Amino acid sequence: MKKVFKIEQERIKPDRAVDAIKNELRKYVKREKKKDLPNKKTMYWDFDCQFGKSADLASECTFEEIATKLNSVVADGWTECYVEVIAKAVDKPLKEEE
Repeated sequence: MKKVFKIEQERIKPDRAVDAIKNELRKYVKREKKKDLPNKKTMYWDFDCQFGKSADLASECTFEEIATKLNSVVADGWTECYVEVIAKAVDKPLKEEE
């Protein structure tokens, strides 16, 4: 998902717009995790994320950091933000025997 979200909207207050963005991102991640993995025993879904004022200014972050960064968007006075969340299948780390 690569999307520019509007924070300043006519009908919605900025705080509610941020909550709607968070909800949409959570629904996307939940939907992606339901997809079949190539090998369920040794793999899991991970997400490459970027967040910024625009696509050019976006910086890499974790999915959990997006929620905290979205909270500061209203205080900073942004009118829109760019969010990129790409799902990828990753091998689970091997357990070391002690």
